[in-house]
Amino acid sequence: MTMIEAKLTTYREKLSCGFEQIDPIFPDCLSGAENLLSAKGIDELLEGASLTCNIGRGVEPVIVFLEEIPGIAARVGEEIIPLISKTVWKLSRSPNGKAILPFLQMLPEASRRLGSETLMSQFIDLLLDMMERTTGSIHGFHTTIPSPSLPDLLKKMPYLLSQLSFEGLSKWIDYGVHNYRTHQQRQIDYFSLQSADSRAIMQRERHGTLFADNERKLDLYLKSLWRNKAHFVPYSEGFDELRKPMPYFDSLGIRIPDVYDDIHGIPGINRYRALLAHVAAHQKWTTHVVADNFSPFQRVAIETFEDARVDLLAIREYPGLHHLLLALHPVPGEDDCNPEKESCIRHRLAMFSYAALNPDHGYTNPDLLEFLERFQAALANGPSSTREMVSLAISYIARTRRQADLSPKVYFTDTEISYRDDNRHMWIFIEEGDEEEMFDAEQKRKKSDEEIHGLPPRHYPEWDYKSKIYNPDWVSLYESLHPSGNPDHIDALLNKHQALAKQLKRMLDLLKPQHYVRIRYQEEGSELDLDVAIRSLIEYKSGTHPDPRINMSHRNDGRDIAVMLLIDLSESVDKIPEGCQQSILELSQEAVSLLGWAIEQLGDSFAIAGFSSNTRHEVRYQHIKGYGEQWNDEVKGRLAAMQAGWSTRMGAAIRHSTHYLSARQSDKKLLLILTDGEPSDIDVNDDRLLIEDTRKAVQEADQEGIYTYCINLDPHADEYVKDIFGNQFTVIDRVERLPEQLPKLFMALTK
Repeated sequence: MTMIEAKLTTYREKLSCGFEQIDPIFPDCLSGAENLLSAKGIDELLEGASLTCNIGRGVEPVIVFLEEIPGIAARVGEEIIPLISKTVWKLSRSPNGKAILPFLQMLPEASRRLGSETLMSQFIDLLLDMMERTTGSIHGFHTTIPSPSLPDLLKKMPYLLSQLSFEGLSKWIDYGVHNYRTHQQRQIDYFSLQSADSRAIMQRERHGTLFADNERKLDLYLKSLWRNKAHFVPYSEGFDELRKPMPYFDSLGIRIPDVYDDIHGIPGINRYRALLAHVAAHQKWTTHVVADNFSPFQRVAIETFEDARVDLLAIREYPGLHHLLLALHPVPGEDDCNPEKESCIRHRLAMFSYAALNPDHGYTNPDLLEFLERFQAALANGPSSTREMVSLAISYIARTRRQADLSPKVYFTDTEISYRDDNRHMWIFIEEGDEEEMFDAEQKRKKSDEEIHGLPPRHYPEWDYKSKIYNPDWVSLYESLHPSGNPDHIDALLNKHQALAKQLKRMLDLLKPQHYVRIRYQEEGSELDLDVAIRSLIEYKSGTHPDPRINMSHRNDGRDIAVMLLIDLSESVDKIPEGCQQSILELSQEAVSLLGWAIEQLGDSFAIAGFSSNTRHEVRYQHIKGYGEQWNDEVKGRLAAMQAGWSTRMGAAIRHSTHYLSARQSDKKLLLILTDGEPSDIDVNDDRLLIEDTRKAVQEADQEGIYTYCINLDPHADEYVKDIFGNQFTVIDRVERLPEQLPKLFMALTK
């Protein structure tokens, strides 16, 4: 037994669950988990999966737990694993046990939208609070009946999180619970987004620019303009009303609001950009200061001077920021605060900050003007330093100090600068030095460098045609290299069809690119066209107007095509059709062998893969030939070893093929699908569900510029294939002609 096998055996023993359906996917799940989690995280994962198994809700919640929780933990932190396990246990001990599966299925999308452990914890608390308030409270009677609307809410949650900030979601849920707690049907209509007031309240709370919708843009902004890479940790401003949270950054990432409203005509996305520019400027130019040496007033002044300094340095780097930062900066009036009655320290510092950004500030206070001049002089010969700002700020506080500064009545109007962080990164506390060293050591700890075999699952959505939405992360697709067999078998098949190969060879010669084609009669070109030039010279000597198109050029006539052949390897292809001597799988091997040989002759870039499925939790995608491989014995060996089994969840396989094809740098991209029947799987009862999902996957491929074409061997395919592929299909009724038809069909599509 190898070390990897021994470790997997140990993990399987820790998983207290006897469902046999888990065994085939357990190695892949744990291989993926090892890439994402620490040893403690894996123990918590197995403990949570064991708990989920023992609550008596079947195998599917356990599979979802093993597949999805590692990705969630990697996204928001491993602290979320025991919280999810505890929540599953709470649901199982309540009348709402049926909500466990939709709860687990919804979590991956929720973790992507919320993005932090803090928000995820608040989100789970919000769901539990909603459950408790709606469980057993119909018509005023407290019973043991479950919450009628919780499952509907969980199914709609991915959509709700794409439309609302966390604060907006909280208010939307609170409205529904408050108004329909005792009306079962109205409550269901509200939380399933069927009622008019449900949609109206959602529109009312749907405001601002959501961070989750713009995370990629902001990440690229930070990388391209500031050459800075950071982890974003969103938070909600809808909580902690006594002390409104502020952005900040530390070694774990940048804390950033989950939504920004437009203010002063500045869009929310630009507010995010201003915040990131300010943070990036701090990271580039600010150095640490020991906090123990200064009073609270001095620290506030130092932060203000340093904020103004890094803003001006950022504006020097990118002058276009000036208008944005100035528009977001409040404009405090010089006489707004009465220093005899209230503390004006924030007001004075806000005035200084505004004056530093705006030369036309209009202030007349002599102390402010003097220190503004000293501040500008410090920056005149370079970026200055944080140490210089410390000295200036302390002097400014000492010069402008008033007795009323100690008053508990502080003037706050027009003193809050929304795009600035709370500056905790500046300060070092001597008494916490040892703890910081321990923290740094923990951050530097490396994971075990044992080699992990196999790829973690790739998750794909699936289209629900009834609700007209995607079920996010619904399908788990495992990709692997197909096992190898005897390549001589494929050579024997090619020899068997030697006569057909000669016929194809003649057709291939006509399709082969000529590379360069001459284009005559050009006024400008790379060469002189002698025939036309002589004729023009004769015309000129004869006194007539000569033809100026005496040059010629060349264009490349080469083929630039990328092809993906996707083969259905479900159990049905192992059957022998009526009137045939061979199974569909054997005929497919012959056809694909001829096609592979033909494409190799043309020099096109092509790949071959096979797929099958065993419920949505296990779609197998096996690479037979990669784009970088030649048509050699290794590829032939994989093709010879093809075996059939399981079902046909085609949509996920098409999406994965699209993922690879869309990355190819080719003028034309062709996805050929060879199948013997309609999409189906054992966990789907609705015949139309996977047909509609596959149709959606074909549309997605089309949006990526990929032409999808189906070769179907089912004599009854006319009943469904047009719904999926439109007119882009061929039904081969005589299956035995597949080896002849497939290469010819490919050449017809690419001629």
